Amino acid sequence: MEKQKNGKKRFPVLPVILCGVLLAASAAYGGGLFYYQSHFLPGTIVDRIDVSGMTIEEMKTQVQDYELRVIERQSDGQTLEEEIQGKDIDLIYASEEPLLKLLESQNLWSWFLPQTSEHTTEGLIAYDEEKLENRVENLKGFEPDFSEAPTDAYISEYSPEEGFAIIPETQGNTLDRQKTLETIREAVFSLAELTDLDDAGCYLTPSVTSEDEELNQVLEKLQKYGGIQITYTFGDQKEVLDGATISEWLQVNNTEVTLDQTQVESFVSALRKSYDTIFRPRTFMTSYGKEVTISSGDYGWWMNSDQEVLELTEMIEQGESGERTPVYYQTADQYGTPDYGNTYVEINLTAQHLFLYKDGTKLLESDFVSGNSSRGYDTPEGVYGVTYKQRDATLTGENYRTPVSYWMPFNRNIGMHDANWRGSFGGNIYKTNGSHGCINLPPSVAKEIYANIEKGTPVICYHLPGTEPVVMEKGDPPAEVPAEAPAEAPVEMPAEVPAEVPVETSAEVPEE
Repeated sequence: MEKQKNGKKRFPVLPVILCGVLLAASAAYGGGLFYYQSHFLPGTIVDRIDVSGMTIEEMKTQVQDYELRVIERQSDGQTLEEEIQGKDIDLIYASEEPLLKLLESQNLWSWFLPQTSEHTTEGLIAYDEEKLENRVENLKGFEPDFSEAPTDAYISEYSPEEGFAIIPETQGNTLDRQKTLETIREAVFSLAELTDLDDAGCYLTPSVTSEDEELNQVLEKLQKYGGIQITYTFGDQKEVLDGATISEWLQVNNTEVTLDQTQVESFVSALRKSYDTIFRPRTFMTSYGKEVTISSGDYGWWMNSDQEVLELTEMIEQGESGERTPVYYQTADQYGTPDYGNTYVEINLTAQHLFLYKDGTKLLESDFVSGNSSRGYDTPEGVYGVTYKQRDATLTGENYRTPVSYWMPFNRNIGMHDANWRGSFGGNIYKTNGSHGCINLPPSVAKEIYANIEKGTPVICYHLPGTEPVVMEKGDPPAEVPAEAPAEAPVEMPAEVPAEVPVETSAEVPEE
């Protein structure tokens, strides 16, 4: 032992400190051994319940005071909270024996070491199942007025502003009863303090969301149709076919979007009924200042509806927009009334007198000889179009061949032509010595008409009582001179007529 200079003894400090630490540690360790004889070691989990540091009595108290907070979703997305208390469902520990065995089996000597010890028992926690089910059934979320069913995302109706769009799904707040009951059972078994039914997946969910691939494929196809605008122009009138109308023609089956062909046919049929003028009565203001109504003839707008349906369908399915002119068998001079315009040949069968107008100006007028009424060859009235025109045609019959210089058929084999074998025209010649239906003209008149008309020029034939010739004209050609016959050259005929459209026909012209 060292001596200090002043003669006093000096004791070592470190051994003293070590002894103190050992004594304290021994006391703490011993205290732990004693404490964990009645408490569960840290990290002890029984049936998924953390019972670290708890006594059996504390566990029983925990069960008696147990409350489960249940978080539910409202229809507006907010949440509310309800409680299920242990006493409501008669929650208890069915037996203390498994817990006592766990306490006795603990390795107390290692109480101070970090550890996890999980244990599973059968029927440790017990409750009244019927009471639990009733308590779950009485949750706010199961009230009819509280819950709102989820809705699937879907494609909206067409609107002019946005076309088609996806209306997002709604989550609603309708609980799945079985899933909710299972979730709450599990929470009770683990003595959990809180369970969120939304996080646990207890709510019914939409089967189709706005991200659904098939739904977006359908939207893309519908948008193609919704953006179409096809414009028909009929003179001053316009007919616009747009997405608002086409959207009503679409049929959706899974991811397939098809165009209802019957709707396209109905649309074209409506156009034809509104704007076709062929075979329709017309009111005509004659050069005599009187109106006549002419109901026959084959002049006018005549839509080829079958072909128009095919071409319009293709245009729609390609998603094309733009101006469109219908497919026609035959056209007229202009849309509207009158459709024959202001260039035409006016033939007054009663007066046996005709007029030629071009761009509204009268170029000529002349007498003529029409079909022999005594033999039943009357020239039919009606509005027609010049089928074609031909120079130096030959009119043929059974026993003659008669050349003409200007041949202008307008009603099948009935036409206008020069008749140089006649010495006079007009009057009542037609009644007994007329043609087989053609309009016989002075050569000079036929020449001028020929020069000023084209294929399709309207020829308007009518009767007008009160304009009959007063005096029989003289100098008619002999009856045996042939009036006319169809030329040997092929006669142009109208395009084939659909079966459902009535055809105006003239009386058959017998050969001369």
